[in-house]
Amino acid sequence: QVQLVESGGGLVQAGGSLRLSCAASGRTFSRYGMGWFRQAPGKEREFVASIMWSGSNTYYADSVDGRFTISRDHAKNSVYLQMNSLKPEDTAVYYCAAGLDVSDGASTVGGEYDYWGQGTQVTVSS
Repeated sequence: QVQLVESGGGLVQAGGSLRLSCAASGRTFSRYGMGWFRQAPGKEREFVASIMWSGSNTYYADSVDGRFTISRDHAKNSVYLQMNSLKPEDTAVYYCAAGLDVSDGASTVGGEYDYWGQGTQVTVSS
């Protein structure tokens, strides 16, 4: 059974940092592109960041570029999202996703990813 399990969410003050983790199980995701998406209350899910299967290319939404960093560890079958300089507008449920057809990591479209985690809540207070 394929599973993606996110962790690391929580409550943080504006300007603070959090590191989200996504642990994959059930198969090796070393050839999959991995992405992070988020959904705030009353809003549609939006792309945050993605990473190529090799880790050599990364992509970011304009709203987080320069503040967030996506990375992956093949040995641990995991992907991470380091979030710095957090803002209240970053408050959302964050989801990790994996896609074989997006192995170059360039897709910002959620529908192109095959597997999704259950999400982890990030709340940034002002």
